[in-house]
Amino acid sequence: QVQLVESGGGLVQPGGSLRLSCAASGNIFSLYDMGWYRQAPGKQRDLVATVTRAGSTNYADSVKGRFTISRDNARNTVYLQMNSLKPEDTAVYYCNARRVVNYAATGYWGQGTQVTVSS
Repeated sequence: QVQLVESGGGLVQPGGSLRLSCAASGNIFSLYDMGWYRQAPGKQRDLVATVTRAGSTNYADSVKGRFTISRDNARNTVYLQMNSLKPEDTAVYYCNARRVVNYAATGYWGQGTQVTVSS
């Protein structure tokens, strides 16, 4: 069982920055691929960025060049640095941990943190 707790959301003006953090419980954080997803009102939950156990990253086209995902295995934490924020980045941001063992996937979600970009 992995518990994920996000923090760092809030209200920011367009063009501003925020850094989200996701702290994971347990001592097997390094075995999981980690990701950030977001869900705006009335829309589906979409991928924002992922970082694998090996440190490879992947981004949605809409955030490339503006957002950076990173992980600190010693602190059991994954981060999302968000720069040049736009109103369309407004959403609840969720942390995800995923692991595939013998073709069976196990996944966990955090409770989400609200990010609002508005003047």
